Formats: sequence, C-alpha cells, structure tokens
Amino acid sequence: MAASINHYVLPRAEFDKPVKILIVVSPYYKDIADELVAGAKAEIEAAGGTWDLVEVPGALEVPTAIGIAERMSNFDGYVALGCVIRGETTHYETVCNDSSRGITLLGLQGLCIGNGILTVENYEQARVRALVSEQNKGGGAAAAALHLVALARKWGGPRKGVGFQPATDEIQIAGDAKGPDLA
Repeated sequence: MAASINHYVLPRAEFDKPVKILIVVSPYYKDIADELVAGAKAEIEAAGGTWDLVEVPGALEVPTAIGIAERMSNFDGYVALGCVIRGETTHYETVCNDSSRGITLLGLQGLCIGNGILTVENYEQARVRALVSEQNKGGGAAAAALHLVALARKWGGPRKGVGFQPATDEIQIAGDAKGPDLA
C-alpha cells in the first residue's frame, strides 16, 4: 500500500523574485477538488508565491485552459488539479490519457506545470490522496510547478548564440534595409 511508503521530498523551492502561479481545477468532485486546491494554495504561499484560480468543466479542459493562459497572461507556472474516478466505461482511460498527454505536451514546450489530476479506482483513494492531512497531492503538484519555475529561472539566462533566434531590428538576415536581394 502506497500510504505506508516514505518518499523523498525535495526541499521547498526558493525565489529571489516573486512567482505567480495559476491553479486550474476541474471541480467535478467538488470536495476532492477543494482539498487539492487548499494544498496547492498553501504550498505556493509557503514558497512566497501568489496564485490565481480558475475552474474548468472537466479534466480534459485543464490543458486547454493552461495553454490559453500561457498565450494570454503572465503566469510563471501552472498547477493542474482534478479527479477522475474509474467508471463502467472506457471514458476513464480517454480522460486520464488525454488530459495527461495534453499537460505533458505543454510541459515539453517549456511550461512549468505540476500535474495533480488524480486518476483513481474509487472515491476513497481520491479522498486519501487529496486530503492535506494525508497525501496532499495538491500541495505536491504545486511544489512540482514551483521547482520547475526555479529551474526555468536558473537556466533562463541569456542565450549563448546557440539555437534559433528571431531577427530583430538590429539584425538583418540578408541584403539591405529593404530586405534580401532575391535577384
């Protein structure tokens, strides 16, 4: 049983500049979601960060909301929260796989996301994982996002001339100020 196993937990991430996190939650199971959110808020605040909270209809909408927020706002990182409990149909696998895949793809694009969407067999498993006094998976997801933000800030210094860099007004790709010579 997972509850009896002690896991190593990284020390809390530290920041010299403010960090702003968006918590995106699907409150389908409201009491579970509320507990996940409480854990996430507490972890973000303990690290000196601020948070904003949005609700979406279901776990499948969580990655979409994060993608929209990344394009249209100024968050340093994201916490994805929700709960999917196995039912009688294959819908469980679709929701679990696709929400996880969406979050993973956003992460591979460089977004700092902690995934706290629970995928469980029954309500009791969800309850134990969500409770701040038990496994506190909401707090764990927030901690993961904060650690990724810390890494992004550590590695986010000026580029050293490696990789693609878009042209700026100071750099002409080819030709004169009128553009490249195509003759």
